[in-house]
Order: sequence, then structure tokens, then C-alpha cells
Amino acid sequence: MRDTILDILSDLVEDVDFDTCDTLIDDGLLSSLDIIQLIGALNDEFDISIPATEIIPDNFNSVDAMVAMVERLADE
Repeated sequence: MRDTILDILSDLVEDVDFDTCDTLIDDGLLSSLDIIQLIGALNDEFDISIPATEIIPDNFNSVDAMVAMVERLADE
């Protein structure tokens, strides 16, 4: 799952070390448009639905946070 999310992010934005960065939102490395595209890609790839209540910086600041969110939503 982690590798898939890394691939999705790499397709959205170039020249960012997504593997180690944990401030993707806080540092503005992902724009609001990137987040919208990311949400759509995660929904499609993992057959989940990310509700508005989950669209917070803590869930998108790092790949690990995204993995945790996807796993949590997939279990619901």
C-alpha cells in the first residue's frame, strides 16, 4: 500500500522526497488541487471513500499518515 501511495504522489508532484517528508501540507508541498487529485486517486485505488471529516492536514502530511488513514477507512 505504501508503495502505491508513493507512486500516486510521484505522479502528482515531482522533486519531493515523499518517502521521508512529514510536512507535505505544512510546508505547502501539496497544493489544494494536488489534495483533490490525491483523494480521488486513493478512493479509486483502494476502493474507499474519504469523508470530509478526514480531510485534515494530519492525514496528508506524510505517506505514513495516508497509509494509516486508508487502512482505517478500509476497515470500516
